[in-house]
Amino acid sequence: MVETVLWEAVPNYLRKLDAQCRVSLGRPLPIDCVPIQFASWIGGDRDGNPNVTPTVTRQVVSMQRLRAAKLFLKDLDMLYSELAISSRFSPDLHQLAASIEHSIDKIELYRRVIGDLRHRLVKTIRNCENDLNREDGRNMLMNKSPLRTSLQREDTSVEDWDTVQPIMESSQLMKPLRTIYDSLVQTGFATVADGRVIDIIRRVSLFGVTLLPLDIREESTQHTLALDAITQYLGVGSYKEWDEDARLSFLTNELSNKRPLFILSVLEKDPTIDPNVLKTLRVFEVASTLGKEALGAYVISQARTASDVLAVMLLQSQFGMTPESGKMMRVVPLFETLTDLTNAPDVLKILFRSSQYVGSVKGKQEVMVGYSDSAKDAGRMAACWAQYTAQEKMVQVAKDNNIELTFFHGKGGTVGRGGNPALYRAILSHPPNTINGRFRVTEQGEMITQNFGSPTIAERNLDIYTAAVLREKFVKHVQPKESWRKQMQRISDVSCADYRKLVRDDKRFVSYFRQATPELELGSLNIGSRPAKRNPKGGIESLRAIPWTFAWTQSRLHLSAWLGVGRGLNAQSDEDKKELTEMYKEWPWFREIIDLISMILSKTDFSISENYDKNLVSKTKDLNNLGNEVRTKLVETRQAILDVSGSTEYGGPHIQLLRLSSRIRNPYVDAINCLQVELLKELRQMGPEESEIKTVRKDALIVSINGIARGLGNSG
Repeated sequence: MVETVLWEAVPNYLRKLDAQCRVSLGRPLPIDCVPIQFASWIGGDRDGNPNVTPTVTRQVVSMQRLRAAKLFLKDLDMLYSELAISSRFSPDLHQLAASIEHSIDKIELYRRVIGDLRHRLVKTIRNCENDLNREDGRNMLMNKSPLRTSLQREDTSVEDWDTVQPIMESSQLMKPLRTIYDSLVQTGFATVADGRVIDIIRRVSLFGVTLLPLDIREESTQHTLALDAITQYLGVGSYKEWDEDARLSFLTNELSNKRPLFILSVLEKDPTIDPNVLKTLRVFEVASTLGKEALGAYVISQARTASDVLAVMLLQSQFGMTPESGKMMRVVPLFETLTDLTNAPDVLKILFRSSQYVGSVKGKQEVMVGYSDSAKDAGRMAACWAQYTAQEKMVQVAKDNNIELTFFHGKGGTVGRGGNPALYRAILSHPPNTINGRFRVTEQGEMITQNFGSPTIAERNLDIYTAAVLREKFVKHVQPKESWRKQMQRISDVSCADYRKLVRDDKRFVSYFRQATPELELGSLNIGSRPAKRNPKGGIESLRAIPWTFAWTQSRLHLSAWLGVGRGLNAQSDEDKKELTEMYKEWPWFREIIDLISMILSKTDFSISENYDKNLVSKTKDLNNLGNEVRTKLVETRQAILDVSGSTEYGGPHIQLLRLSSRIRNPYVDAINCLQVELLKELRQMGPEESEIKTVRKDALIVSINGIARGLGNSG
């Protein structure tokens, strides 16, 4: 996507933004200013994924550095061909050119500088290829297949490549390019400077020399187990058995201690240390060698306490990743469940009481808000209200402590996972004072293709992000009345209880879910980027939010997006009904939630869902009754949404588009749903001896899954 779409889309987007700045502000966009940044955790997201090893993380960074070097080399090859100017150079360019030893260009100083950068990129490419092909003593690099450098031509001007320094930091590209740009402007070639030169400068500003900073994500439990192994090895007790105060005391003391707490090479020789603990520690070791530009945030999933944050800081410091070194990754707690979101403000209070911690983060804190798992934990309405109130309180805590707070919104594509196809409106509907010009969000799965699948689409979405974040700063947000807050708390409590009563407490539910949807097949078909469960032996609680939502989407029931909503919205009195209507009309945040649920309800289908039950669910009375009970709840939710919105049909503001797309989509998707039911029925009846035909049927099932997902949209 970067090479085929963003490499061209970003300069085009910035040119439009620059033009708008000139019109609206009377001055251009600074040439190295890029208001949007990209990052990735592909190769760094270890949360429940055993396939993301320290080896993989190191390889991914090397591959991204290799790809960036090749892309910049291609750009500089073209610039070298275009920039044939042999007179009128600035003093700074003269000085830079004079410092270059290897060059065949004696007169054309721009080419002399560009040629040197090309040599250094070639050296970078060679080094990356050697890193990827080398198998060192600790098997950190396992890729033995040779990688070949594709250069436009072999440059023979360098006799001794050992003397050429590779480009390892963005400044090594940026400074010479800025010197070229400034020289062109100062000597009357501003039009030339504003062509390919400025595009390359902006690419360096955005992508750097590692293409995309890599975020690392790991579950808090793994850090606890690592520190527990270390404290037991040192004979100071069991870290995991300590209470929160004891943990905080230990972590604070060790963070201020200059001596190392442990030496990894020594721990590796101890046969009592769990291999998974060593793997966790090796991630930090590898991260410490990758360079500060290669890495972004260290996200702690299932974060619950302040010690979860300090634990990661301590483990980083053991490998030299300290604030003083400039290598420390941003430590980002991810609050996911209803309880964790509720407790998040208190966690920040504890962290911000520590002057040592505040000094380490330099007055800036990033917090990731989990939309998927909170909805899976408590249902849609309870999760939304918890996210809203938690963000409000965290903002106040940060303000009280003079901390610049940035929220990282962990949203998926579908409504049940926080997604919203109306991007501009979605950003404006966030709680007041929670964006303030800083908005970070995940783009996952099919949404990457949908939002960044071509340069034109990518530019459009970048425009929308920029416009919405800028506009949000000047919008006068609606502050909810106290009575609205009480109403939302009532809705949250009732909907959460109704949701959990079915999902957690009803003993029939797990069997029904696994029979009425392709959930089990999704886990075995290898179509996701990571295992379907964090814990392979766990139940619904360990199932990831993506397959949880995806499975209900496939059967057209979409249960994860609306369960509990109907019971929560049912007015207890005429006064409640009047207030809910008022909230819908006057409170954009509430209206957006109702409209999104209304849109999802328009995609539910009774007959399709019943067909899954009829053919796949055990004919026992209990399970058959449960399917009917669920559809009764769906009817209740549909009516509650209509009552609140005052509409006669569900679909919200998207209704016209949904009508049109449904007429085109449904005849195809309905047929695929019927085929999927037959495939699931046949596969579940096959024995191990039918492996050949089973493989064919599995391939067909994958096609059906993709067909339904693409047909419905907002599916994962």
